[in-house]
Amino acid sequence: MDIDERLERLTQRHEALTQTVELLTKDLSDMKVLVNDIAEGTARLLHVAEIHEKRIGRLEDEKS
Repeated sequence: MDIDERLERLTQRHEALTQTVELLTKDLSDMKVLVNDIAEGTARLLHVAEIHEKRIGRLEDEKS
């Protein structure tokens, strides 16, 4: 294997690694959006649960 073949092989590897990093970067960005959406949904669910808990508490107090 001469130097030109080795350089070509290294260039191909570098290009493949660059593409892999670009794909991983995109996946990470997508995952950040997903995690943010899940966190917002969880916060909304918590808010609804708190409202229901207060309402149940008031109903129980009215029965007493």
